[in-house]
Amino acid sequence: MTYVMLIGSDVALLEGLAQSLAGLGHQPAVALTLADARDLAAHHPPLVLVVDRGLASSAGAELLSVPVAPGGARLLYRGAATPPAPLLPALQRAVLADLTLPLERHRLAALVQSIGDRAKATGRATRNTPPETRV
Repeated sequence: MTYVMLIGSDVALLEGLAQSLAGLGHQPAVALTLADARDLAAHHPPLVLVVDRGLASSAGAELLSVPVAPGGARLLYRGAATPPAPLLPALQRAVLADLTLPLERHRLAALVQSIGDRAKATGRATRNTPPETRV
């Protein structure tokens, strides 16, 4: 199960994506602002951070202050009718993919699955150990 945080202002799109990801066995969370996302991620950093490109463009390097779990990735999305907003070079280098949603929702699901599998293969995934076996 991969913990995915979705950040943006289009609540309907984010809820639809969250339901799709939950149906695939992932654990989604939705935040409307970067401040909310930073607060949520401080306690439990997501493995995948999916952020509205317009929000990332206006926030700039502030997006990099939202923690991601080791082995995790940042993804950007925009609507099909929305032109791509400019990004800082440092932010461009920190982003794994730039998606057009909901058109590329299957690509999003494949990326989330791939990132989760990569984290498991490298030993960076969170382990779900039952409480009775913990020391």
